[in-house]
Amino acid sequence: MLSKRSPGFPGERNLMAALAIDALGNGMYVPFSLVFFRHVTGLPLAVIGLVLTVTGLLAMVALPLVGTAVDRFGARRTQIALHLVRAAGFAVYPFASTLPAFVAVTLVTAVATRGYPAVQQARIGELASGTGLERINALGRSLANAGLGAGSLLAALLVGLAGDGGYTVAALLNAASFVAAAALVRRVPDPRPEAVDGTVRGGAGRIGYRAVLADRPFLGLATANLLISLGYASLAVLLPVYVTGVLHASASLAGLAFAVNTVLCAALGVPAGLAVRRFTTRNRAAATGAALFAAGFLAQALLVPATGRFTTAALMAVVVVVTLGEIVHNPAASALVTATAPAAVRGRYLAAYQLSWSLSAALAPSLLTGLLALDSRLPWLALAATALAGGALLLGLERRLPALAVRPEPQRTDLTTAA
Repeated sequence: MLSKRSPGFPGERNLMAALAIDALGNGMYVPFSLVFFRHVTGLPLAVIGLVLTVTGLLAMVALPLVGTAVDRFGARRTQIALHLVRAAGFAVYPFASTLPAFVAVTLVTAVATRGYPAVQQARIGELASGTGLERINALGRSLANAGLGAGSLLAALLVGLAGDGGYTVAALLNAASFVAAAALVRRVPDPRPEAVDGTVRGGAGRIGYRAVLADRPFLGLATANLLISLGYASLAVLLPVYVTGVLHASASLAGLAFAVNTVLCAALGVPAGLAVRRFTTRNRAAATGAALFAAGFLAQALLVPATGRFTTAALMAVVVVVTLGEIVHNPAASALVTATAPAAVRGRYLAAYQLSWSLSAALAPSLLTGLLALDSRLPWLALAATALAGGALLLGLERRLPALAVRPEPQRTDLTTAA
């Protein structure tokens, strides 16, 4: 549901539909990735896991190249190209039964997948402005969660009806979803060239990644995101191991937690984003989300050891608090970093910011499981501490960031072309 309080931009519905279709395709394989790849390639699980880890790290290294492509060729062209690369990758996965073929396809697909969020955010930065950034980010987050949930259900249905062959069908449908998303993105026009600010904050002489490395407030934003984004990994990485290994409960409880998180993000993302932007600045809103993360993690650390048992209701209460933190933090933080990035090198800035997400995703499994092996409280306390540190850093950066990035004006309709 689009808000009538903020003007949209030409092609907005096409862009949001593309995002939802992209998420639908991802939802068909993300929850079952190891099993999915085992059935579509026939390779052993241990080999698949190793390939996914190595190619994921290599894709993270390639992120700066994606940022450069955005600045050189435009976010629209790069976005379409990454959709088509992923479409080709999933179309050939069922035929990549040898290890070299699987490695090659996985590496190319991983580069496109890891780089896509930065490209998507750069595209939004071209098309939306002012308070419109929060609205689009919140709407996009809601649609993405809805798409992931629907894709997971569709994949489960396909496997239930077609058996192992359902994974191959899911791979081909995922490829088709990326082609459809690319076609929708192509229908979204670019903003007028004169509407793009080509200046680089801090001096036009600093070009490329030198501008990013010299921008200390921006690096502070990336550091804060690295600290806070570890909390996003808690549901996917820590909770399933904690539920089964520490609480000795059924794995279905973790599945229920995922469902609650997905439904709340899809249902409350837009209204929460609209409400937050009316009452506070972007960095304070993002810090509030981090504080909610910390509250949920502290409750998790204190409740379980004290009682010796854990009820479903208590776990769901923690999940709700953490999910509210995600709903409040993500649109504000995304809008803040997009508005902070200079237009001329926006792709490079957002690619550098995306590295903080990728690095936290790489660190979370070993860090959280290692702490869990020492004490069941430690990973939750560590997550609470990093969330609070990231929130404090966001608050400290308020006066060092561009004023309009921190406290935006209403979206200006003159920044986009006529429909």
